[in-house]
Amino acid sequence: MKLHDLRPDPGARKKRKRVGRGTGSGRGKTAGRGTKGQNARSGGGVRPGFEGGQLPLIRRLPKLRGFKNPFKIHYVPVNLDRLSERFQAGEEVTPESLHARGLLGEPDSPVVVLARGEVDKPLHVKAHRVSASARQKIEAAGGTVELLPLSTAPSRAQV
Repeated sequence: MKLHDLRPDPGARKKRKRVGRGTGSGRGKTAGRGTKGQNARSGGGVRPGFEGGQLPLIRRLPKLRGFKNPFKIHYVPVNLDRLSERFQAGEEVTPESLHARGLLGEPDSPVVVLARGEVDKPLHVKAHRVSASARQKIEAAGGTVELLPLSTAPSRAQV
């Protein structure tokens, strides 16, 4: 087989329809556009969304659906029961260590520690936010809580 032997499969390529080429062609006179009217004219037809003068769907629906705050910080929640089962006594809990143990998708995501479950060992928690009851439980178990500053660059979790 050579380059000049290559042909498309039969029926793969269709000839374009040449309209308005005489009555014998079957598409002469009005060229398949019907007789008169808006759609028979050049440049004819209605704009997208036009419904013949009826109030269009796009105007019938409420204009705005709430507000999306581009500066909202989406914290990744981590509960105490997950911390107590994955960390040993005296260990430091940071976003990097949470990521290493599979509790956090991205190590630069902002973390909030919540109080579901119990903590029975002292942990040194470093997070961007800690709920008041979670802080009480951690400190009651002999651990410490340190708040990390939020970076101004948006992370993937924030977007």
